[in-house]
Amino acid sequence: MQKLVIVESPTKAPTIKGYLGSGYKVVASKGHVRDLPKSTLGIDIDNNFEAHYINIRGKGDLIKELKKAVKAADKVFLATDPDREGEAISWHLVNALGIDAKKVNRVTFNELTKNAVKDAIKHPREIDMNLVNSQQARRLLDRIVGYKLSPFLWKTVRSGLSAGRVQSVATRIIVERENEIRAFVPKEYWTVEADLITSEAKSFTAKFFGLVSDSSKMELNTKADAECVLAEAQTNPFVVSDVKKGKKFKHPAPPFITSTLQQEASRKLNFQSQRTMKVAQELYEGINLGSEFGGVQGLITYMRTDSLRIADEARAAARDYIVGAFGEKYYPEIPRTYKTKSTAQDAHEAIRPSHINIEPKSIKSKLTSDQYRLYKLIWDRFIASQMESAELSTVQIDITCGKYLYRSSGYTVKFPGFMAVYEESTDDAEKEKSTRLPQINEGETLSVKEIRPEQHYTEPPARYTEASLIKFLEEKGIGRPSTYTATITLIVSRGYVKRQGKTLHPTPLGEVITKIMCERFPDIVDYRFTAQMEDKLDSIEEGNTEMNTVLCDFYAGFSRELDAAFATVSKDDIEIPVEETDIICDKCGARMIVKEGRFGKFAACPNYPECKNTKPMTRDGKEKPEVKAESTGMKCELCGADMVLRQGRYGSFYACSAYPKCSFTKQIAKNLGVKCPDCGGEVVIKYGRNRTQFYSCEKYPECNFSSWDMPTNEKCPLCGDMLMHKKGKPILVCRSEKCSFRKDVPSDKDMEK
Repeated sequence: MQKLVIVESPTKAPTIKGYLGSGYKVVASKGHVRDLPKSTLGIDIDNNFEAHYINIRGKGDLIKELKKAVKAADKVFLATDPDREGEAISWHLVNALGIDAKKVNRVTFNELTKNAVKDAIKHPREIDMNLVNSQQARRLLDRIVGYKLSPFLWKTVRSGLSAGRVQSVATRIIVERENEIRAFVPKEYWTVEADLITSEAKSFTAKFFGLVSDSSKMELNTKADAECVLAEAQTNPFVVSDVKKGKKFKHPAPPFITSTLQQEASRKLNFQSQRTMKVAQELYEGINLGSEFGGVQGLITYMRTDSLRIADEARAAARDYIVGAFGEKYYPEIPRTYKTKSTAQDAHEAIRPSHINIEPKSIKSKLTSDQYRLYKLIWDRFIASQMESAELSTVQIDITCGKYLYRSSGYTVKFPGFMAVYEESTDDAEKEKSTRLPQINEGETLSVKEIRPEQHYTEPPARYTEASLIKFLEEKGIGRPSTYTATITLIVSRGYVKRQGKTLHPTPLGEVITKIMCERFPDIVDYRFTAQMEDKLDSIEEGNTEMNTVLCDFYAGFSRELDAAFATVSKDDIEIPVEETDIICDKCGARMIVKEGRFGKFAACPNYPECKNTKPMTRDGKEKPEVKAESTGMKCELCGADMVLRQGRYGSFYACSAYPKCSFTKQIAKNLGVKCPDCGGEVVIKYGRNRTQFYSCEKYPECNFSSWDMPTNEKCPLCGDMLMHKKGKPILVCRSEKCSFRKDVPSDKDMEK
């Protein structure tokens, strides 16, 4: 009898099979096999929120195969991902496949290594229903909010809109930042910098700080303030009043968790969070590194985590590497540990390399560019997190000029420590710079090379990037690190937020939706309320709260708000501001606006229906340049005008140059290299409705030959007629209905083998 292991991802299956050997069969569920129905709410609210799960459409054949495998196995190991979602998938598999409770063995591993997988198989456990119920509670909450709120938005704004617990809060955050920027009033301020020269002809720059008699920094708010400082410099020397030397220690950043990985990949690699998580998934599931590194290897630990915990084995491996590569002094006397937030789920380790000895540079040729860059980022960050602090030599020079004080400071790296490997980036535009100052003695008089007054204005708060939005969500306890990518992707795809470079901007639609949500459903978009809901989901996971209690408490208030909103708001109350473009209508001169169509956004004249002019747009809202139609030398079969080559949704086609007066079009038929059996002409590939492919004679309609099956140049050995590849089947059949000849042919997969 065989032991069966069910994982989520097909890409993991061969790796795990290789670790476990011939006694195990490893198959993949390809994610969830059951979910709530799409067409209905799927929750019986009046019956203790009972969920009605159904098999996901399109997974029927997979479920049948899994049932056969379960029936043939004496033991079933459910090795789905080690988180709430993975636990729920295992629970759904038990129910969908009818697995005997005696066969069920839940196993988890934080890294895809041979030792981790084998150890997990040796220590199976039961399915953790607290984890399952926590996932179910989140799923049911999101379904209730989405399915109850969306009809309200369809009624009051327009169809196709949606709202959600976390997506609505994320949109609100971006909208509120935009409102802060609009309301911001810049204030004037001045700075004064002096380029000074020492007695040994060494130059450096000092900045105005304040009054000699006052230790606090003085603001220069007007040009008159700056001129007072300059006037003092005209009659007084610059004298060094104090030289302070010291040292400070800079400590390494902790290893990555999901949110910090997304933030740092955005800053350093310019990755969107979706791209980061896709590549991290590939690194976790395993890369074929060749025989030199033991074949397929999972390179990082599980990438959905908010814990900073590190396994003792990994810490010891990091120590050995650091001491071997850099020396004893680069490893701290007391090994580093990092405190995980009290609200974090501590089921998994921080994100780290699975094998410390596999350096990024040694496997660069085995990885894609994205895989290498992200693996190096994770590897460097983890190694640095275990290293000694950097020691910096600091110097601060105070210089008096009459009653005013100037200051210059800098540092040099005395001992690099972790900085030899990695240094964390920040969202701030102004980064700390190392300024090397010359040797200066207290009491020394300095020469003045130049004094520069400069006018500045305060800047509004910066718009959110993906990195800074994720940081804000994490700080406020909104959502979970594993959901941030999906949330940002959703609000962009819904048209509530748009990307401009790296920054996130609200759209007029997003602002209207946020206004409605804040007025009618304040709890849903309240930061504290959303964060408290995450705490309740954690409490369910810990076994301290019942799932139904959380759902009942939420729905009681939500249903009242929903009833009140439906009773008091109509579509006439809502007006969506139009989004203007820089495109000018060439028919009436109006500034064109953005409209949404079946195939995306386009520019339309605001004077519709008097002016029906439209233009295609680029993604950044600019007018798409018109591509000059290429002449074909053919004439239109309806009006005799020239036919030109056009580009459509499905590729190139021939069109009448007199469009829109004449709308005649013609497909560009692809030659198949087969002679028509009726007239001897060429058989070509054509497309019908919904891009369904069929085969036709090029002389149609003079010759009526057409077929869904693909013609060949082979002749039937029985009757001599043409043989055809049967559509969707690996067989050849005779074209003649009177002939029963059939012949099996290799399928595409067989040919690949």
